[in-house]
Amino acid sequence: MSDFFRSGSKGRTFKAFWDEMGNSVNLKELSQRLQLSQTTVSRALNGYPEVSPATRARVAEMAEQLGYMPNSQARRLATGRSMAIGHVIPRSIHEMMNPIFLEFIAGAGETYSKHGYDMILSVVEDADEEEAYRQIATRKKADGVIIHGPSRTEHRHKLLQGLNLPFVVHGRIPGAEEETSWIDMNNRRAFERATNLLLDLGHTRIALLNGLEYMDFAHRRREGFENALAARNLTADPELMRSADMTEPFGCDNAISMLRLDNPPTAFLVSSMITAIGVARAVGQCGLQTGKDVSIITHDDALSFLPNSGEVPIFTCTRSSVRYAGQKAAELLLDMISDPFQKPSSLHLDAELIIGQSTGPAP
Repeated sequence: MSDFFRSGSKGRTFKAFWDEMGNSVNLKELSQRLQLSQTTVSRALNGYPEVSPATRARVAEMAEQLGYMPNSQARRLATGRSMAIGHVIPRSIHEMMNPIFLEFIAGAGETYSKHGYDMILSVVEDADEEEAYRQIATRKKADGVIIHGPSRTEHRHKLLQGLNLPFVVHGRIPGAEEETSWIDMNNRRAFERATNLLLDLGHTRIALLNGLEYMDFAHRRREGFENALAARNLTADPELMRSADMTEPFGCDNAISMLRLDNPPTAFLVSSMITAIGVARAVGQCGLQTGKDVSIITHDDALSFLPNSGEVPIFTCTRSSVRYAGQKAAELLLDMISDPFQKPSSLHLDAELIIGQSTGPAP
């Protein structure tokens, strides 16, 4: 790249350099079709806030029609940005490194690709997590990051604010909702509705198989479950409440042990489709029938490889697409990068309650 600034490049403009690095349709041709200056088109393509949203949309649409895609190296020079987004994953967050996390990443990646951004995914030891963020900021390896799996005692946002590194939280940080940008499902409301459905069906012995409850999403789900019971003058039985990584064996092993109790549960409320499959396996191994002898409601992240579909889905569920959450989280972050002075924004998603084959009246 240094050759561009040497005497051999005498007489070349930066726009000419950009054009040479682009595709067969160059910036000049694109600007002529749009009847806009090359500077305006360049700024629109790179998300500068002084270009109106309407103009940016028109430029993006024409660029897509003509197959114009500026070379990423040229874009970095033009914007002073790395054109990458970082995701730092500590090894201890086991449940983040599962298909649900990968579905979120797929959604975010679609948005990054659409806007010409790369993705950097770093899996680090717990003790190295803060240093990973510092390296991203000081070496300008990424223009922003997404925080995954916020805990009830979250602190990463303070570090990133100090580093002046834009970020969006997938989930919410208790007490920091106003000062951070985030996207989250209404976990409390979803599990309150699911619990009410089971109560309406006559179930009072309801088991909760939850995610790790030091994580904010799982804590809110437990609150929704307990709130629904309390509203009907019922109390959650600690013997029927478990939390761990949301795996299939976790569902199966705990469901079997609960179903062998003297006073077993007649229904299970489960935090993951993967765990619910384990619960259904346990019900069958105990000689019982799902939906008749034991009811199951699960949360469905609308995983593309594990669809809970059909005219009547297999599982009754609360459904919210984690892939869509990834797309929207990426959009929030790219908006922040293009306009660093905008106020924090958030998106609170409501889950659908879908009736499937796995629920029925209490036996």
